[in-house]
This record gives sequence, structure tokens and C-alpha cells, in this order.
Amino acid sequence: MKIGIDLLWLRPGKNGGTESYIRNLITGFATYDDRNEYTLFVSRDNADSFNSYTRINPGIRLEICPIDSSNRIRRIAWENLNLDNLAKKTGVDVMFIPVYSMPHKKRSNGIPYVVTIHDLQGLHYPEYFTKIRLGFLKRKWKYASEEADRIVAISNFTKRDIVENYKAASDKVITIYNPVITGESAPISELSKWGLKAEDYYYCVSSLLPHKNLYTLIDTFAYRKKKGHEEILVISGVGGESVAKAELVKKIESLGIKDNIRFTGFVSDAERNLLYQNCRAFLFPSVFEGFGMPPVEVLMIGRPTVTTEKTSIKEVTCSKAIYVKDPFDIKEWSDAIDRAVSEDREFGLSGESDRFKLEKITREYLEIFESFSQSTDADRS
Repeated sequence: MKIGIDLLWLRPGKNGGTESYIRNLITGFATYDDRNEYTLFVSRDNADSFNSYTRINPGIRLEICPIDSSNRIRRIAWENLNLDNLAKKTGVDVMFIPVYSMPHKKRSNGIPYVVTIHDLQGLHYPEYFTKIRLGFLKRKWKYASEEADRIVAISNFTKRDIVENYKAASDKVITIYNPVITGESAPISELSKWGLKAEDYYYCVSSLLPHKNLYTLIDTFAYRKKKGHEEILVISGVGGESVAKAELVKKIESLGIKDNIRFTGFVSDAERNLLYQNCRAFLFPSVFEGFGMPPVEVLMIGRPTVTTEKTSIKEVTCSKAIYVKDPFDIKEWSDAIDRAVSEDREFGLSGESDRFKLEKITREYLEIFESFSQSTDADRS
């Protein structure tokens, strides 16, 4: 059968964990599936970033559409007006939409849709969104919940959220965890470019979005410094210059911990793995995640991890981390950090890591796609 994948939305280097998710998954299809063909619907400005998959598997081809991913309004309009017809024209048997934004589906074309919904954060923290953005998200979540033939949720937490809020049938929503690929690490000598030594720092991967709760971690290190701890917190993922970063830096300076906080900006996967492997402990203060990739990645490497119990985090980390019950309590955070570096225990996902393996997850998606092959064949006969 021929599987279509909508990638018109992807802006290379701009979509964070969602980009890692879909690139890992396409790697899985290219590596483990020699039965089906794939048409990747790409935009003019992201097509080059997908060429490598066509070399891995000759069953993968690109369909370059006359839009740019960077022009969101035009792209959404084009998708809704044209994508379903183009999928029909190119012989697609099933469409896979890796994000919530399912385009308009023409029932007369008869193409089944599989849509991944990563989270419904806007329902829990509406204050983090503009009214226009939140209204758009709610309409898209509702449309996908009603019109998609199958919905993939990336955690059981997200599945419950979809079923409870949009009344989707439970058997229509299937939980498939994100594939986690840690990959190679940069050489340890590269720590020196940040002025670091092995096990001489704590590490956090975060953005400045409010739900990441980074300010609590900053306050925790100020609290610990007053208690006599001279420690380094390294933060990756906060890059460039922005009003939000300027405010964070101002906060750090006002607390007197400027020398204790180091920003790496955005790092490569190999650099991130190096920082994972050599930290004293990994700290992840987020209060909302549909999945939460960083703590899973670092636990697969086997490093001490402190995080929260919120939303999906305890589920996907398989109860293997140290958990803070109140994510805003700096004393509880400080105590948990002390436990992470002093307790005689092993951190890791031994016995649990198979659930995140790329081959297993690839086959779970293929099972969904191929479940439509009989009905598609019947329609054509």
C-alpha cells in the first residue's frame, strides 16, 4: 500500500521535539518497512532536509508542494484546499498527519486519516496562549477527534485527555510512545568549550515556555547557594536573544548566581548526549508534557534524574526517576537534588527500554496503517 505523510508544517530546526519524533519515525519506516511505499508531502523550503530518506529506501519519494512551511497562513489554506485531492491523485491509500493540524478531509475521496495528537496543553493552561491561537487549536483538536479514522496519542495521559475532552471512542485512540534514539556522544574533550568537567555540573534541557517551569529551578539554585552550595547549572535549549531570555538573565543576576548558570544555546544531539552522560544529575522541572523526551533519554543513558510527577512524566519515565510532588517548592527540589547525588541506587530504564525502541514503535504504526489495506482494496475492486 501507499502511505502519505503530511510534512508541510515542518520548519527544520524550529519544531523541537516534534521534529525529532517524525524524523525518527521516518527513519524507522525507511529501515524496517520493505512492503509499503511512502509519499512525503513536503514544502519548497523543507524538501532538501528529507532527501536522505529516499536514498535509504527507494520506496520513499517526495511530493514537493507549491508552498513554504514558513508561511503558516498560506500553508494551512493550501493544505485544506488541496492536500486531500493531491493525495488521491498520487494514489495514496492512507494519510498520516504527525501533528494535530489535520487538513480538511473530503469524504468522497475515501482516504482514511491517522492523526497524532501530542497533547492538549491549551485546555490545561489556556493562559499560556493568545485567544486566537487557543481557538484555532481547539477547533483543530475537535476536528481531528471527530474526523480522523485513528488517533495516535503519545502517552496514556494524552489518550485519557482526548477521550475525556472530545468524547472520542477509546478504541479509536491508540497509545504509541515516541521512539527514543540516544545516538552517539561527542568526545569528552568538548566539555571544555563550556568550561565544564565531568560530573561537575547539573544539567537541564528546557525552553522558556511557562510550563517548563525553569524559573523554579533558578530559584532553587539561588536557595542552594545561600546554603553554601557552589554549583553549576547548565541549560540547553534557551538560544538567541529575546525579551524572555533577557528577563531570565536579569533574574539570575538579581539573585547573585550569574556565575552558577551557564547557557549552551541549542546543541547537537551528540553534544546533548555528552552533557547527559557527564552531569551530576539531570533536572527537568516541567509541569506539562504530552510525553517528555529529555528525562527518558537521560534515563536510558543511566544518569540520576530529578523531575516532577505531572501529566505524562512519571508514566513515560517508568517511575525510575526521583520525583518532586510540588513542582514549585524550591526546598523540595533542593532535597531531591541531594538525594539524586547521595543515594546508592541505579538510575536507568533496564527492563523498560524496549517500549521506546524504534523498530517496535515503527511496527505499531504499520499495524494501524495496514489495518486499512483490506477496506481500501475492497473499495477499488
